[in-house]
Amino acid sequence: MRVTVALPVAALLLLSACGTNTVDRTATGAAIGAGAGALVGWAVGMPLGGAVVGGAVGATAGGLTTPAQIDLGKPVWE
Repeated sequence: MRVTVALPVAALLLLSACGTNTVDRTATGAAIGAGAGALVGWAVGMPLGGAVVGGAVGATAGGLTTPAQIDLGKPVWE
C-alpha cells in the first residue's frame, strides 16, 4: 500500500512550480515538494525526513525552471 502511494506522489516532485517569478516558483516548489516528500517518507517510515528532502528538491526545481518548462498556473496568493 505504501509503495503504491509513494510512486505517484514522487512524480509530483517533477511538477513543482507555479508562478511567473523566481520567488513564487521557489516557494510553491518547496511547498509541493515538502508535501510529496512527506508522503514518500511516510511510505518508508520517515515522513519528516521526506518532507525536508522533498522541500529542498522542490524549491530547487522551482527556482531553476521557467514557466515555459513547468507551469502549474498562478499561486493561490495571486
